Amino acid sequence: MALMFTETNRIKKAVSLINEIDSSRFARLLQRIVQKLHLRDEHSFTEDEEEKLEGALDLERSELELVLETTAFILEQAAYHLAKPGVLSQQLQSIHLSEEKASLFAKVWTATGKDVVEKLRKRTLAPKQLADVNWRLNLQMCQSSQTKLKTPNAMLELGVKTDHGETERIRMEFTHQELYAFYNQLETIQGQLDSLS
Repeated sequence: MALMFTETNRIKKAVSLINEIDSSRFARLLQRIVQKLHLRDEHSFTEDEEEKLEGALDLERSELELVLETTAFILEQAAYHLAKPGVLSQQLQSIHLSEEKASLFAKVWTATGKDVVEKLRKRTLAPKQLADVNWRLNLQMCQSSQTKLKTPNAMLELGVKTDHGETERIRMEFTHQELYAFYNQLETIQGQLDSLS
């Protein structure tokens, strides 16, 4: 398996901080982070909880943030690489994480890894998703300056679902040329998606 972690200065600092944390407290911290890992734009701890953690773990704010971010990063990398718990433990020890802390990561990953991967797969990168498409074809037959006129246009309505479950309606009007150009762009996108599969 490829290396999941590179020993950057930030990682080195975070690893030394994690190694100093009491294992029973770190196990609870790790459990909380893994529960909220799949939630977009939501921190694992509230401001008040972070203040209490600073005191309980004897860390400054910046050090606590580094520990929380690095712990989440390690779990995200494990999910991305679909790491087996033994491999995760081994790779963590290769960046000088203590054997005890590496085994805590492996234990949590054994218990929750499959669930975390499933939840992350369901999470989308974009905050809005296409829910439905409606369309209508109009034909303009005349206007005040012309009596014989045949101008087709298409009305397209996209139902876009937000993170909060609400559906937003986006309406667009296309001439024949605009709709054809849009269709060609969609075909290009479809071809690129097919090549990735």
